[in-house]
Amino acid sequence: MPVIDLERQTVRELNAALHRLVPDTNETLWEVSNSNGKHAIGTGVDAPIEIDINGHVGYYCGGMNKQASIRIHGNAGTGVAENMMSGVVHVMGDASQSAGATGHGGLLIVDGDAAARCGISMKGIDIIVKGSIGAMSAFMAQAGNLVVFGDAGEALGDSIYEATIFVRGKVKSLGADCIEKPMAKEDKARLAALLHRAGVEGANLDEFRMYGSARRLYNFHIDNIASY
Repeated sequence: MPVIDLERQTVRELNAALHRLVPDTNETLWEVSNSNGKHAIGTGVDAPIEIDINGHVGYYCGGMNKQASIRIHGNAGTGVAENMMSGVVHVMGDASQSAGATGHGGLLIVDGDAAARCGISMKGIDIIVKGSIGAMSAFMAQAGNLVVFGDAGEALGDSIYEATIFVRGKVKSLGADCIEKPMAKEDKARLAALLHRAGVEGANLDEFRMYGSARRLYNFHIDNIASY
């Protein structure tokens, strides 16, 4: 098992080693120590490996991830799992703003809270936040699912497209064109599958409310000018 100490090696050296991995590599378990809030740890990985990061990370950890399973044993800075394609990024603490931004696929799990703009412009990623999220989360979210066990801040789902938001707690306010929708059996089944995938069992699905697009802003109309 490769063990990388970021007090002895640079993040650039770590990422270069990860980028050299071939699809059938036998170096499938990596451990990173002394992360100390450094930025861009484990970005652009494209291999079916596991990476354990012992400590807090800075900006864009796990960004552009593809295939890898990355576990952060601490808090994460801005843009964790930004533009992720596949795989799993698991933050075992809190996440700063723009967690999972523009993510195309994969699963992001945040055990604590996520700050403002969580899931902004998400394009297929699934995000599970076990705490609360900040303002403007899921802004212009195009596809995927955002599940929140705690509360949501102001302007949730502003200008949302076809992503779906599930919130168990309180929503401070909804953004433009975002509305609460009734949960059908298939919606509950999808939520249950998401929670199972994230290792969350026993949640009461009836405690969640579902939000999505009212589809009023898909085409320009003068009556909606104030909402654009």
